Amino acid sequence: MFTGIVEEIGIIREAEANRLVIMGGEVLQGMEPGDSIAVNGVCLTVASLSDDSFSVGIMPETLHRTNLGELHYGDHVNLERALAMGGRIGGHLVLGHVDDVGRIVSVTPQEEAHIVRIAAPAQLMSYIAEKGFIAVDGVSLTSIAVDDFSFSVSLVAYTIEHTILAEKRPGSAVNLEVDVIARYLKRLSEKTGQPLTRSGVTFDLLKEYGFTQ
Repeated sequence: MFTGIVEEIGIIREAEANRLVIMGGEVLQGMEPGDSIAVNGVCLTVASLSDDSFSVGIMPETLHRTNLGELHYGDHVNLERALAMGGRIGGHLVLGHVDDVGRIVSVTPQEEAHIVRIAAPAQLMSYIAEKGFIAVDGVSLTSIAVDDFSFSVSLVAYTIEHTILAEKRPGSAVNLEVDVIARYLKRLSEKTGQPLTRSGVTFDLLKEYGFTQ
């Protein structure tokens, strides 16, 4: 489990078909083989460690669903260690299970922020709502506008400085993970046949279908 608050930007040292070696600093503190780490929002398992880097294996399914297969030597990646029990959740609950890849449509400077529009696969758009959470390359963001084919987010100065999203240009691929709560509510709506309205979803209904206790 992650929060979508990137801890540091890592650098790809080696990029093979099913393995990455990534240089890092802060994330190496307390890291052990077998630990989980989010790389561009993808939950991976640390396979080995050195003084200044770590390696992770990548399964074919992960390569198919994410942008990790496009990484090369010297590329930058967002890194976040798994959430420690009792730690603060500064963003939102991010599983590290990327749903699909989106593409940057436009990047528009707006005072000290950047407005980024992202095209998403049609099957994801029903989970993305205005003012809702979305993880983009592992960064917890809030969608500020949504249409049938894309959504927009605002990158504040801190996000621009501390993540790789500032490096993205129109056409760049980004990993997308929808909000887990939206995913469960969509499933609940399909199972009950009831629309997700304020009057349609109650605590009793959630309890009946196993979403609460």
